[in-house]
Amino acid sequence: MAVGITRTDLSASDLRREAARVKDARATRRMFALAHVLDGRSRTEAAQSCGMDRQTLRDWVHRYNAEGLAGLVDRPLPGRPPRLSAEQMRELAVIVETGPDPSTDKVVRWRRIDLCDVVEQRFGIRVAERTMSAILHRLSFARLSVRPRHPQADGEAHKRYIKNFAELARAALPDEAQGKPLEIWFQDEARVGQQGTLTRVWARKGTRPRAPKDCRYAWAYIFGAVCPARRIGAALVMPYANTEAMNAHLAEISGQVSPGAHALLVLDGAGWHSSTDLIIPPNISLLPLPPYSPELNPVENLWQFLRQNTLANRVFDSYEAIVDVCCDAWNTLLAMPERVASITSRDWAQVSG
Repeated sequence: MAVGITRTDLSASDLRREAARVKDARATRRMFALAHVLDGRSRTEAAQSCGMDRQTLRDWVHRYNAEGLAGLVDRPLPGRPPRLSAEQMRELAVIVETGPDPSTDKVVRWRRIDLCDVVEQRFGIRVAERTMSAILHRLSFARLSVRPRHPQADGEAHKRYIKNFAELARAALPDEAQGKPLEIWFQDEARVGQQGTLTRVWARKGTRPRAPKDCRYAWAYIFGAVCPARRIGAALVMPYANTEAMNAHLAEISGQVSPGAHALLVLDGAGWHSSTDLIIPPNISLLPLPPYSPELNPVENLWQFLRQNTLANRVFDSYEAIVDVCCDAWNTLLAMPERVASITSRDWAQVSG
C-alpha cells in the first residue's frame, strides 16, 4: 500500500526550488521524486524518473514525513572505529614530533614502517603503512624539508631576541638617527657555484628523475639585503666574501635607503660583518643576530626560494655564467615585490614609537 506524503509545509514547486539549492545530487533526486508525487504522477513513474524503485521512494516518503527536508539527506555512516584511542593519538603525536633516538631506535628519521613498529610495541596494535599515513594526516603531520641547526644554537636566546627586538633596535641606533624614519633591513650572503644544488621535480611514480650536477669548483657570492616594509632589495654578486665585498654592499644598501631615513641592518656574526676595517655609512646601523641563528634571518628564506626555483639543477660553464644567472635570479625576484614581502616579513621585526 502506497504511503502518502503527510507534510503540507512545502508544495511541489517549493521542493523543486529547494532541490536547486542543495549541492547533494542524491538529495536533489529525492526532492524531485516527491515533487512528482505531489503533482499527481504515479509512484512508479515518479520513482523511475529519478532513478529509484517504488520501495526506495516509499522509504524516502517515510523519512520526509518524519524529518522534513533534513530526512532526505544521507546520514553519515558510522564507519570502522579508530584503531587508536584519543590518548594514544596524542602520545603518538609527541613521539613523531620528538623524533627517533638513533641509539635506541636505530634510525635518524621516522618512516611509516618504523612508526607502525612503535605503535605495535607501545600499544599492542598493528597497523598497515597506509593506515599510518592516514593517522599522520589526521595529526596534521606532513613530510617537510628540514633546516640545518647548529648544535650550539640557543633556543632561549632566539626567543629573547624576538621578544626584545624593539629595545635592541633602539639601543643600536646612534643619537643622530633619533627622530628619523626607521627602515628595517636584513642582510646575508649565499654562495652559488658549480657545486650546485638539486631540487625536487614532478616525475612519474616509480621513476628516479635525473638532473645535471656539476663537480667543478668555481663559485660566486650573492650579497643580498631586503627591506620587507618597502618590498625592495639591494644586492651585489662578488667573487669573495670578505670585508672589501661587505663594504661595497653597505654602500649599495645605503644608496637604497629612503632620503632622510635611517636603516637598521640585521645580519649574522660573520667575521667581515664586524671587522675593524668595515666602513659603515652614516645612514646605516648594524644589529647582529644571536650566534648560530640563521632561522631568524628571512634572507635565508630568499636563498631557499631562489635555489628551488632559479638556481638549482644547473651547470655553469664559467664564473661569468654564474654571475649572470645570479643577477638574473635576484632581479627576477625583486620584480615580484609581493613575493619579497611575503617571504621576508616578520611580525616581531617592528620598532614602534
